[in-house]
Amino acid sequence: MRWSVLDAPLDSSGRGRGERRAPEALRAAGLLGRLGAADAGTVDALITDPVRDPETGVVGADQVRRASRAIAARVTELLDTGRHPLLLGGDCAILPGALQGLSAGFDLWFLDAHLDFEDGRSSPTGEGADMDLSIVTDHGPAGVLDREGPLVDPDQVHVLGHRPLDQASADGREASRVDPAVHLVPASRLRGADAATVGNDLAAGTTPAWLHLDLDVLDPLVLPAVSYPEPGGLDWADVTALTRPLVRSGRLIGMSVTDFNADEDPDGRHAERIVQALAELLAD
Repeated sequence: MRWSVLDAPLDSSGRGRGERRAPEALRAAGLLGRLGAADAGTVDALITDPVRDPETGVVGADQVRRASRAIAARVTELLDTGRHPLLLGGDCAILPGALQGLSAGFDLWFLDAHLDFEDGRSSPTGEGADMDLSIVTDHGPAGVLDREGPLVDPDQVHVLGHRPLDQASADGREASRVDPAVHLVPASRLRGADAATVGNDLAAGTTPAWLHLDLDVLDPLVLPAVSYPEPGGLDWADVTALTRPLVRSGRLIGMSVTDFNADEDPDGRHAERIVQALAELLAD
């Protein structure tokens, strides 16, 4: 596969958290060389406005809208030239832009410790990364994207590696917001041999697919350098076993990697481990 690495240093808190520096850290750890990937540069995706928009409830809503538009344009451009985008966040608020750049009719593999199904009213923070999955399935705040309607059919969404639903939010309401057509597979069903079994089952078929990897799907003992760690997660072997069938199937058209907080990795060892895992998964 011909991968092109595109940086999207979007931190949806607008406060300059370490996710903004993640693409630079992963490049410094040798990502392009390990993948044999092309350098697609950096998309204008910075969020510097920490104020919550009163209309949408989203922090830096105008900048999020502009960043999503810019990401979408670059993803479309890469796909149209036969490249596979590897989009480096930043946090999960890059996902709506990525999917906005795709043609209709694809599956979404969404690896995340969280459901990301808040909206502008229910989110405790207003960060776009609280509500990216609700936005792309048309359950989020209106007016955040240029397009109306869902970017992906909820029945084609597979949420993989989330923690118990009663932990999804302080009062449990986030879980009740999830579209019932979305397929949920918790982390407890993706350990050891079960990860490969689920991966093989989901990889069957011919529909194009986008892979979204929020690194907090990993257990904090495996990768503590994330902004919102959750116990009870996966290890690297589980993630590889789960996703390798999709990569090998020929269905994968692109991938986003999010939530690496480079400020929590002063010696760079976690960046090196992330690069190693991506190379094992994606390199020819």
